This record gives sequence, structure tokens and C-alpha cells, in this order.
Amino acid sequence: MTFRPTLINREYTRLWFGQAVSSVGDAVFSTTLVLWVATVLAKGKPWGPQAVSGVVLATSAAVLFVGPLAGVFVDRWDKRATMLGTEVIRGALVAALTAVAFLPAEDLPVGVWLGLIYTTVLVLNAASQFFTPARFAVVAEFVTGDADRARAAGIAQATAQTAWIIGPPLAAPLLFTVGIQWALFFNAASYLVSYIAIRSVDITPPAPAVGRDRPSAERPGLVKEFKAGLQFFVRSRFLVALLLLTVVGQLGVGALSTLNVFFATGNLHASAQLYGYLGMATGIGGIVGALASGRVVKWIGARRTTWIGLMVSGALLVLYSRQTAFSGAVAVLFVFILPITMLNTAMAPLLLAATPAEFRGRVLAVFYPVTRLAAMLTAALAGWLAGSGLRDFSGSVAGVRFGPIDTIFAVSGLVVVLAGVCARFALPGPDAAPSAGPDQARPDTDDEPGGASGDEPGDEPGDQPGPGPAEPTLKGTR
Repeated sequence: MTFRPTLINREYTRLWFGQAVSSVGDAVFSTTLVLWVATVLAKGKPWGPQAVSGVVLATSAAVLFVGPLAGVFVDRWDKRATMLGTEVIRGALVAALTAVAFLPAEDLPVGVWLGLIYTTVLVLNAASQFFTPARFAVVAEFVTGDADRARAAGIAQATAQTAWIIGPPLAAPLLFTVGIQWALFFNAASYLVSYIAIRSVDITPPAPAVGRDRPSAERPGLVKEFKAGLQFFVRSRFLVALLLLTVVGQLGVGALSTLNVFFATGNLHASAQLYGYLGMATGIGGIVGALASGRVVKWIGARRTTWIGLMVSGALLVLYSRQTAFSGAVAVLFVFILPITMLNTAMAPLLLAATPAEFRGRVLAVFYPVTRLAAMLTAALAGWLAGSGLRDFSGSVAGVRFGPIDTIFAVSGLVVVLAGVCARFALPGPDAAPSAGPDQARPDTDDEPGGASGDEPGDEPGDQPGPGPAEPTLKGTR
């Protein structure tokens, strides 16, 4: 008997392999660009941090401005062809940058190099706004049932976390020993692997829904379809509730990502060299939580996983804010990431449970830009509070002293706990309402807008259309 290891099923395994290779390529590419800009192009320059931040801004611009419209096209186009096309575009773009990188750095002005980098990052992430929802919909066709869909989402998150453990250590040796060209070439090759993996997947296009098989000449305009998708989202109380819960959940993660280094050196009295161990704790915790999420969802259900995850993670963030020993903080941070990852995984099937197939791209195109914007704003708010609004804050309650950083963490944790309490009632059980089917959610193509009637989805296995993709990285994940 031949041993043939698979993850969920053969088709998902092939897509996963392509994702795994390309995710490592993403991590190598992103880390290489930051190192190249910081240590070569802007070495010793006072504007070095701003030059590096330009890479992040290019990424965010693609998500915020291209993402919402990309969903309309993804819903129109063949999903497999969309995935293949974006891989060709991105692979060719990185290959072109690789060719230019063979020139000595001094042969081109720094402004030209930075322009090439920012443009490449912008286009790559813009293309990923088409790839990600297309892959989202494709996986939904051959992964069924709550447990398997949560498991698929967990595997995707664990793969992305692992890639960021493997990729950065590879980037520095590639850059400083063999040169920027080969670090970029590694990523270009990862697009080729992803392309081959997608080509090998047998994707049978789903039959068109009743009333949706009209010829393209009768298809409503782009603006009208975008408006219909937005109206569908807004009219679904369940989708709006999920979005609000996700935005509130960004408070804890946004505060940590911005202020954790200051918490480590100030509150924990640790050296900056030890800060990496906190990142390692979150990475390992993310992998463990993602791999365990499928079993947890199967055991207690996606809804219960979501609201319990919010409450537990918020309470753990409050506990983390009171840590004064580095070892204890590492342990609490590891445990904190477990429910965060699990609730992210559980939200994936819940998100698509309320979304008929023809709206998947547009729903995702609303959800991710809003959550990305929320992450940016919460990170900026946390930075402002720590650096200005609460910079000189200090106090004590019952003999327990509070400073600016731990206060921000504690308040953020309490808000997340409150969000979990709200989620307990905003996300009804499987018997509370029928599933939102295509007939309920399909908008009219005339002037009157359609949309969901506000019914929440059921929680029965098989109702969920599929797992959610990972959040885009600096360059964009696949």
C-alpha cells in the first residue's frame, strides 16, 4: 500500500504546497527589502526610517484602495484563471526587479531604486487583492463542513506563521553573502511553484445559480455591482457584527505590535536583545493555536469559539499588562496568542456562512480593507497615547501601580473582553435563525437594491462556504 499524505483532501494539499512555498518567498522578499533599504540604500541617512516606512505604506495603499474594487472583478471572473494570471504578473514583476538588481547600487540614484521598490510592492499587493479572494472561493468548492473549513483556515495561518519563522533567517544570509539578486530570484521562483500547484488542481466550476446565468452583455455595470455588494454587506446584521468584533479585536493586537518593545525594555526591564523572544513566543503560539483550532471548533462550535476567544484573549492581555518578569511575560504572551488565533480561524467559516457564492469576492473586499485600516488606526492611536496623551501618566489602585504602556494594554484588554460579551449575544446559536441562502441574499439587478434580509447563518456542518485566507504580509500572501 502506497502512503500518500494529504491535508484534508488532495486538491487542498496541492494548493497548500503552493501557498507554503510562496509564503516563505514572501517572508524572504519582505525582509530582504527592509534590510536592503535600511542597510544599503539609506545607510547612515537620517531619512532611513521614512524610507523603510514607505514599503509599509505601499502595502497598505494597495489593500485600502485596490481591495474594495478587486472583489467585484473576482466575483465576475473565473477564479482559477484569476489565480494563475496574478501569479504570472507577480512572477514577471519580481523577475524584472531581479534583473535590474544585478546593476551596482551606485549606478542608479537612490530615489530611482526606492521608486522601483515602492512600485513593485504596490503592484504585487494590488495583484494579491485579486488572488486572495479567488483562492478563498476556490478552496470553498472542495473543503466542506465546519471542522474541515476551520482546519483549513488553521493550516493556512500555521503555514504563514511558520514561513515568518523560516523566511527572515534566510533573507539576511542571501542578501549579505550572495547578493540582493538571489534573494529576489528566490521569491520569483516561488511564484512559479505556486503557478504549477494551481495548474495541478482540478477545479470544476460550480453551476450558476438560478437567475444568475444571464449573458455578460446583460451584466450590470461595475459601480452597480460594487454598490450591490456593499448593500448586501450592510444589510446583513451578522456580517456587520463580525466586522465590528474584528475591528474591536484589533485593539489588543494593534497596541501590542506598536508598544510591546517599550513594554519589554521598560516594564519588564529586559534588554532590547531579548525582545526577539517575545516575537518567537507569539509565532510558536500562533502555530499551536492554528493547528488546534479545527478540533476546538469541532468540539464547541465556531460561534462559541469566537466569543470565548475574545473574552479569554482580553483577560490574558490584562494579565500580560501586569507582568514584571520577562519569563512570565513570555509564557503569558504565548498563551494569549492561542485564543487569538483560534477566534480568527473560527471567524473564517462564520464570515462566509452568511455569504452566497456570487458575493464572496465583494464581501472579502469590504472585510479586509476595513480591518486593515482598523489595525493601522489602533496602532497609531496606541503610539500617540504612549508618546503624548499618556506619556507622563502614573497612578496606583489598591497599591498596584500603573504606567502609560501597561494602562493602554489593560484598557485594550478590557475592551476586548467587553467585545466577547457582546459577541455572546450578537452571534446567535444554530437554532436562532436559518442560513442565509443565495435566494435571500441575491440583489436585484434592477434599480432597487437587493441584499441580505439580515438573517444570520446556521452553524451546521456544510453550511459554511470555506476558510478565510491569511492576512496579507508586507508583500502580499497567496
